[in-house]
Amino acid sequence: MLPLPALLALTTTVFLGCLTEVLPAGLLLGMSEDLGVSPSATGQLVTVYAITTALTAIPLTGATLRVPRKRLLLALIFGFLATNLVIAVSSSYPLILATRVVSGALTGVMWSLVAGYAMRLAPPGLTGRALAVAMSGTPIGFALGVPAGTALGEFADWRWAFAAMALISVPLLAWVSAVVPAAPPESSRPTRPLAASRLPGMRPVLATVALFSLGHNVAYTYIGPVLAGLDAAPMPGAALLVFGCATVGGLVVVGSALDSRPRAVIVSCSAVTAAAILLMEMSDGVHGLVLAAAGLWGLGFGGAPTAFQAVTAFLAGPTADAAQSLTIAAWNGAVAGGALVGGLLLPLGTSSLPWCAAVVILAPLLFSRRVVPSEPADRCRSRR
Repeated sequence: MLPLPALLALTTTVFLGCLTEVLPAGLLLGMSEDLGVSPSATGQLVTVYAITTALTAIPLTGATLRVPRKRLLLALIFGFLATNLVIAVSSSYPLILATRVVSGALTGVMWSLVAGYAMRLAPPGLTGRALAVAMSGTPIGFALGVPAGTALGEFADWRWAFAAMALISVPLLAWVSAVVPAAPPESSRPTRPLAASRLPGMRPVLATVALFSLGHNVAYTYIGPVLAGLDAAPMPGAALLVFGCATVGGLVVVGSALDSRPRAVIVSCSAVTAAAILLMEMSDGVHGLVLAAAGLWGLGFGGAPTAFQAVTAFLAGPTADAAQSLTIAAWNGAVAGGALVGGLLLPLGTSSLPWCAAVVILAPLLFSRRVVPSEPADRCRSRR
C-alpha cells in the first residue's frame, strides 16, 4: 500500500516548484507594466529560470548528496517561501531576475530529490505508481495552478499570486515535517552525477529526454502562432486548458503501467505526443480537431517526465538521486533549446514547427531497445 500522506506532501512540493517556474508567463503583462520593462524582458524571468535549472541541477545535486534527504527537502521548501516572498514585495526588476536565478537553482535540486524520495517510500512493485503520485503536482500545476494564479493576478494584483505561493509553503513545511519519514543521504560515498552518466543505458535515456523535450517545446512555445497559421487564432486558451487537463489523465495511465512495462510507456509517450502535434497541424483549424489534438497531446505528454525520471532511477539503482540531476539538466536545457529552434524556424512558416517537432520526438524510437530493459522495473533495479 502506498504511503499517501507522505507522497501527497511531495506532490504539493512539486506543484509549488512547477507553479513557481511557469506562473510569470500567465502574469506577463501585469508584471511588465508594473515593473516598467518590456513584455519580452518579463518573459526572460521564465527563460532564465529554466536555464539556471539546467546549469545547476548537476553540480548542486552532487554537492548535496551527503545531506539527509528530509533536511534538504525542508530547506528547498523554505527557499521557495523566501524567493516568492521577495518577488511579491519587490519593485526592482534586477532583484526579481536575480531571485528567479536562485529559484531555478532550488528547482533543479528539488526535481532530483523528490523523484528518488518518492521511490524510496514505496513498497516493492509500486515504485512507478509512487513516482506518478509525487509528480502529479506538475500536471495539476499546469491544469489548475497556473489558471488560478493568473486569475488571482488579474483580479487583485500579480504580487498576490507570488504571495500566495509563499503562503502555501508555510503549512507545507509543517506537513513535510510531520508525515514524511527521514531518509539518509544516498551513501557514505555517493556516485557523482557525471559518473552516473556512464551507467549502462543512461546515455540513450538522456538523449531521449533531451529530444522529447526539445521537440515538444519547439511546438508548445509557439502554439499561438501555429494556431494562427491554421486560422484558429482564438483557440490557444481553450487548447491549453484541454492540454493541461489531459496531462493528468496521461500521468494516471503512465503510473499504472510504468512498473511492469517501462519501455512501452516511453515509446507510447513519444508516439502519442508526435501524432497529436501532427494532428493539430493537419486539422485545418477545425476547432473540434484542434481541441482533440490538444487533448491527445496532453495525454502523451502528461506522463512523459515521470516516465523518464522513473527509467533513470531504474537504471541507476542506489545512485538514483545523482542520475536524476542529469535528466533534469537534459530536460530543462531542451526547454530553452526548443524555444530557440522554434524561433529560428518561425520565419520559414508556422507549418515547419509541428513537422520538425514530430521528427525530433520520434527520433529516439530508433534506439528504444537501448533505452530501458523490457523486464519489470524492480527486477531491473535489484541487479544494481
